[in-house]
Amino acid sequence: MPLLPCSTVQETLEFYQALGFEVTYQQTKPYLYLALRWSGFEVHFGKPPQGYESSREDGGGCLVMVDTVAPYHAAFTQAMRAAYGKVLATGRPRITRFRPGQTRFTLIDPSGNSLIFIQRDEPAELEYGGSKKLHGLAKALDNARILREFKNDDRAAFRAVNSALRRHGSQAQAVDRALALATLIELAAALEEQDKTDEWIRELERIQLTDAERQRVESELHNAEHLKEWMTPEPAAFDNGAPGHSPGPRGPAR
Repeated sequence: MPLLPCSTVQETLEFYQALGFEVTYQQTKPYLYLALRWSGFEVHFGKPPQGYESSREDGGGCLVMVDTVAPYHAAFTQAMRAAYGKVLATGRPRITRFRPGQTRFTLIDPSGNSLIFIQRDEPAELEYGGSKKLHGLAKALDNARILREFKNDDRAAFRAVNSALRRHGSQAQAVDRALALATLIELAAALEEQDKTDEWIRELERIQLTDAERQRVESELHNAEHLKEWMTPEPAAFDNGAPGHSPGPRGPAR
């Protein structure tokens, strides 16, 4: 049961209630203390230390271990759309995106705390910088997977793949070149920097692939299209102008 710093009481309550959390205790005097509950786990909040700045997003955090992580992400994104009219994918608060097969995601609250939801059977060891069993472009792609899914650093993942494609693209296997281009397209959508997307798509179309290889690449491109839809606001869903009025979905069983 984590006790996290709270730099803004009203925004904290509105955000977590919008996600479906129940406030089980609330006090601001003589000292600040909040307690919230959702889907069988609790998170508590107290006064932040002197000099605390939520913009640094380094003040507090906790790990929430679950059997299957995908339903939690789906529940939170559904609640965000109901309360805010969109998924909060940037700024603070926000939720990190979720790709098929991913084993974790992070929820960042208004005070800059991170709640990291992790699947219990997640691999115990990760090779940051890319698996030593891989080389060249394939290693860069594996490194990008770690950067975007475990470090939440899309920018670093983009740079790693873009650089490796320039250095190793001419010697790499066709499927790795295609996967690199598809990865750049997906990351460009996440970063909202799609100036070169059309160029990458044309280059991708010229690569000869087997049916099995094309399915892998198309799956990556599908993630990019899903991301665009995920980040698109839904104005009609925002009715009352204030988050926190929607009860949100019930949490999945842990």
